[in-house]
Amino acid sequence: MKNENPSPPILWGLLASLVLAPLSCRPAQTSQKNKAETSVPSTVVKPLPPTAPAEVKLLVEAAVAQEGVTKSYDPSYVTLDYPNGDVAIETGVCSDVIVRAFRKVGIDLQKEVHEDMRNARSIYPTRWGATAIDSSIDHRRVLNLMTYFDRQGKSLTISREAKDYLPGDIVAWDLGGGIDHIGIITNRWDLKEQRYLIVHNIGAGTKVEDRLFDWQITGHYRYFR
Repeated sequence: MKNENPSPPILWGLLASLVLAPLSCRPAQTSQKNKAETSVPSTVVKPLPPTAPAEVKLLVEAAVAQEGVTKSYDPSYVTLDYPNGDVAIETGVCSDVIVRAFRKVGIDLQKEVHEDMRNARSIYPTRWGATAIDSSIDHRRVLNLMTYFDRQGKSLTISREAKDYLPGDIVAWDLGGGIDHIGIITNRWDLKEQRYLIVHNIGAGTKVEDRLFDWQITGHYRYFR
């Protein structure tokens, strides 16, 4: 997966890069916006368009509901049940935000990615040295989710225009240093910046923040149209 990681102390950053690289999402170092910018955002909740699929509302609500529930970030490998396996809801990585939200819409990405990889293993990346499919981790890798969404015909054009990113869209980023990240566009609207906030977990638990253009966007997907 393109993987996840703002890092804590230097020692943890080194350990994460050596041992936990397969789940990237969190960078070794990320610049944090100062608290004045992020702790008191001027936002409103916008209603979805009448034509928006019902699944979009469920997806966004399920993603946003993770804020304050998933309070930490842990990229450790965990053997999961299959299907519908998950780590403790209090923790996880950026991809878990996506997987948990999709399950509320009735789609188990653990199962979907696993079955697609069984049918098209050569299409999926092997950057982390994986030689066999693994239902405990494959769906938690950002690159695998991106490949799956591409194969389902869900890709959209990548742009720097806020108007192109709508609630329910999935966005992937390159954080630098070979680390990838993923999140979902919410229907919370930043009045100052005139764009939707994202929901993601980049190291301190699931948060809803204005971070859409903080990093290089590498993937843009709309699953429900």
